[in-house]
Amino acid sequence: MKNLHFKDFFWNADLTCTGGYDAIIQYLNDGKRTCKEVEDFMKARASIEEKYAKDLLGLSKKVCGHNEMNTLKRSLDVWKLQTEQVSLSHSHLAQSLKEEAKKLEEFREKQKEARKKLEQQMDTLHKQKCSQFKKTMDSKKTYEQKCRDKEEADQNVNRNTSTNNTKNMEKLYSKAQQAKQNAEEADRLYQQNVATLAKIREEWLNEHAKACDMFEKQSVERINFLRNAVWTHLNQLSQQCVASDELYEEVRKSMEQCDIQEDIEHFINLRRTGDKPPAPIGYENFYSGQKSPAGVPLFHLAHSNIRRGTLPEPAPSSDDDGVYSTVQDLDYSVIH
Repeated sequence: MKNLHFKDFFWNADLTCTGGYDAIIQYLNDGKRTCKEVEDFMKARASIEEKYAKDLLGLSKKVCGHNEMNTLKRSLDVWKLQTEQVSLSHSHLAQSLKEEAKKLEEFREKQKEARKKLEQQMDTLHKQKCSQFKKTMDSKKTYEQKCRDKEEADQNVNRNTSTNNTKNMEKLYSKAQQAKQNAEEADRLYQQNVATLAKIREEWLNEHAKACDMFEKQSVERINFLRNAVWTHLNQLSQQCVASDELYEEVRKSMEQCDIQEDIEHFINLRRTGDKPPAPIGYENFYSGQKSPAGVPLFHLAHSNIRRGTLPEPAPSSDDDGVYSTVQDLDYSVIH
């Protein structure tokens, strides 16, 4: 099947119409807008990756498992270290995305400059074509009017040939001659304008075809460049996922080396304080100073260890109204 091309399908029957050309320019402008949108998308993704990398780096510096020990501590340290490496990886990704966006911006500007020169040239040709077409149509109208004037003058002469008014006939002959000259001049100018328009039209046809080829080539380049740019963008993101997974795999490997029993035994050996339990605590009587043997019930000790002497006789009080009896024995104490 034959390939279709711009130069074969964007013409107009009206010489002054630029509908086909305008349709191509609109398509190119839409393509330029797409380039800008993809460029902005990549820049935004780069900004996200940059912020993510910064946040991950800050996270990797936070205290995590500071008081842990042995294999689990090593695993947590590897986790933090690989988190830092992931942040650096995302930082590199952000830089790569910025570079790709920059390439897209340069490509867009390059196409813009190339198009600008050609569009200016085509705009000039369109103005010349329209101007010459108008001039040609005006000269055609003038030519046709002069021809009608000549025919009318000739008819006046023919109508008055039988009259004897010589002066009037000379005047009619003079008008007919002038009308003939005017018609011939208008005819010459009309043919000249037609020839000029034909030349401008031929030049415009060639330039339009060249512009179509150039615009089609730019469109092919743009589509190819955008496709490759997005392809590269996705490869970068995939590579980032692979790199992150490899870093996370290091953490998983470290976790596999984390031995629960080893960590328990490590703590025991590091912090052990003794292998014998304390002896039972016996009862100590505050009054007797005796200590109970281990395992003797407290209530039994309370009855068996308490000793009390014979109470002395109370002495009579010198105060007849006394209510209480007093003890005269100076060595007596209620509590022994």
